[in-house]
Amino acid sequence: MSFTPPFKYISAPELAQLVKRTDTQEVQVVDVRDDDFVGGNIKGAVNSPSENFTQNVTELVKQYAEVPKVVFHCALSQQRGPKAARIYSEIQKELNPDSKQEVLVLRDGFTGFQELYKDDPALVEKYNRMYHD
Repeated sequence: MSFTPPFKYISAPELAQLVKRTDTQEVQVVDVRDDDFVGGNIKGAVNSPSENFTQNVTELVKQYAEVPKVVFHCALSQQRGPKAARIYSEIQKELNPDSKQEVLVLRDGFTGFQELYKDDPALVEKYNRMYHD
């Protein structure tokens, strides 16, 4: 039996295109970094720290039920981001079994995203080089 995660990955350029489309809220970015959230984030992202993510996940599922795509990430999207996406996906299926919402994880996390887009205020806000050098 093979394990299939309940989410897909999205690349930084794919996410950048979605974030720049301001005509519709097609995507909600959920940043699960903890103390490392300081120093910049993807524009419009909500911070739901991984250390208390499980306490807040039901609220997130309800709040973003109508958004077609929800993208999770942490610094590198190796542990906290995928884990949050999995938990969100499980609760989402419980609360909204007929939902067509796509749950995604940002490949290479904020670190990869900011390397490409840190100088683009339409994509990264509150960027502080001091935290990333």
